[in-house]
Amino acid sequence: MTNAESISSDPRPYHHGDLRRALIDAALDLVTEEQDWSFSLRNVARRARVSHNAPYNHFADKGELLAAVAAEGFEALRARLLSATAGIEAPGAALAAAALAYVRHGVENPALYRLMFGPALATPSGDRPADARSAGAKARAVLEEIILRGARLGAFAISPDDGSELDMAALSAWSAVHGMTMLVIDDLPGTRLPLDQLVGGLMRVLGRGLAPR
Repeated sequence: MTNAESISSDPRPYHHGDLRRALIDAALDLVTEEQDWSFSLRNVARRARVSHNAPYNHFADKGELLAAVAAEGFEALRARLLSATAGIEAPGAALAAAALAYVRHGVENPALYRLMFGPALATPSGDRPADARSAGAKARAVLEEIILRGARLGAFAISPDDGSELDMAALSAWSAVHGMTMLVIDDLPGTRLPLDQLVGGLMRVLGRGLAPR
């Protein structure tokens, strides 16, 4: 083991090759507990109980580590959406279940949600890190699949062969749940009802827009 990967005086053992995982977990813990990401890489190393140089074995800077944390958040969101919709055949019901799972994911860890979707990771050109972007696309694909299934079954008034219609419907659904999540996180007026009521009402309105005439 190199000096950079040496264990500090208060070690938490990890298996060889798991340093990257340990650093991501430590950073995720800090984001969750502090509801902020102003901590330093030294703080992360201390939390992971490795030397202060250890993070540089896997991350060029703090931004790269935060991108990995955001990707972790998107992967957890995707898993949650899949779990919430497993076994639900009706597209409308599946979309409603996905929406509730989505909002809960954001509300339970607002700082992580803001990191995932906010400007903190954006480069001056407006790009986002590839790993976070890829993980986000996979999470969004769960909503897109539900929309496509609803179009194919005739449950939604969208042509399954019209890519632009499908994209707009998926974007509308995503925008609705993302907006609701941010409103609840910011505790704005009208958002203090139980989440199931808020999201249920939102999906009834959205469902009327998607329903065949």
